[in-house]
Amino acid sequence: MPEDDPTPGEDSTTVDDVLERAQADAPLAAIVQKPRAETAIESLRAEGVYDDSRRVREDGPERVALPITAPPTETDVLEIVRQLEPEPRNRDLEDLLADRGWSDSDLETVPGSWAVIGSVILVTVPANCPDERALGEALLELHGEADSVLADEGIANDGEAGTHREPRTRLLAGARDTETIHTEHGTRYGLDPATVMFSPGNQAERARMGNIVEDDERVFDMFAGIGYFTLPMARSGARVTATEINPTAFRYLLENAVLNDVGDRVDAYMTDCRDLASELDAERVVMGYYGRADDTAIANTDADATVADANGDDRGTRTDEAHEFLPTALEALVPSGIVHYHEATPTARLWDRPIERLEAAVADAGRTFDVLDRRRVKSHSAGVEHVVLDVRIE
Repeated sequence: MPEDDPTPGEDSTTVDDVLERAQADAPLAAIVQKPRAETAIESLRAEGVYDDSRRVREDGPERVALPITAPPTETDVLEIVRQLEPEPRNRDLEDLLADRGWSDSDLETVPGSWAVIGSVILVTVPANCPDERALGEALLELHGEADSVLADEGIANDGEAGTHREPRTRLLAGARDTETIHTEHGTRYGLDPATVMFSPGNQAERARMGNIVEDDERVFDMFAGIGYFTLPMARSGARVTATEINPTAFRYLLENAVLNDVGDRVDAYMTDCRDLASELDAERVVMGYYGRADDTAIANTDADATVADANGDDRGTRTDEAHEFLPTALEALVPSGIVHYHEATPTARLWDRPIERLEAAVADAGRTFDVLDRRRVKSHSAGVEHVVLDVRIE
């Protein structure tokens, strides 16, 4: 053997050495159970270790690998692994659809927004969409933590379904079982977006309600749904009386109180709120309801229906509008209590119309009020704003 030949094992590099070095440099991923994916992502983001540049990947039928930049210290995970072949996250839906053969004219129909509710994606499909299934599959690829894509077709507007504010949806792609758990700021909402309403656009308002209540404060949530406002308030220590007439939403309300460990602070009734108000002495009343836009279609703060046109015209027959429940709220409220009055208001009449309605109802009750805060929750539709007024009633 020549003198300058390296001694075996000294300077030689083996295949195992190369693999070991590659693995040592590979990016990290946290393994969690698939039902916990959204909760874990929220927690990892809060820690500042979630890596948005890579895709979420499946790790077997029940687990997913969440990309991270460093091992988490506050988020519960099953294990930390390294990804030898990480997949960059392509956040551009148009690119994914172009890969599926969509033309430039087809891409002009791509929706600009959609909602991710737990493991379900809810999207409004454009009328001229060339391939709904391809759209659904692309959205699933974009959101690796999601299992299903539903087409959002608004609210049922006839019969009992309209009265109960039930959504109309169609499955575009993924699993048919669309029951899921959606997590916001630590509050867990169990629901099926195919059967009950949920608006991610109200997230900040839901969180705010959890921040402003006090321990043991008596709250009346007049239109509780699955617990949109009830749950964050109860988690903050309030004692909430919640009413809901939709039996499906009411079932989720009960289940969600247990899920969030607040069953001892929530008294839930499947009834019309007007039937219970006289029995209460609430210190705070939440009126998370829009009102009826016509003779059949009802919408609340977690629905997407028009209750006034963009010009502020109130023509047409409307019953059960939000302001018609103000006497009920005042009946349930103790002196110096607070009402959170929600309304979908034409931009041209902001803030005049909701304040005028409050003035009329409060005067009829022989009381007075002070406006503590007024907030835009979100844009409701063209020329219409979803607003909330916080008022103290004397």
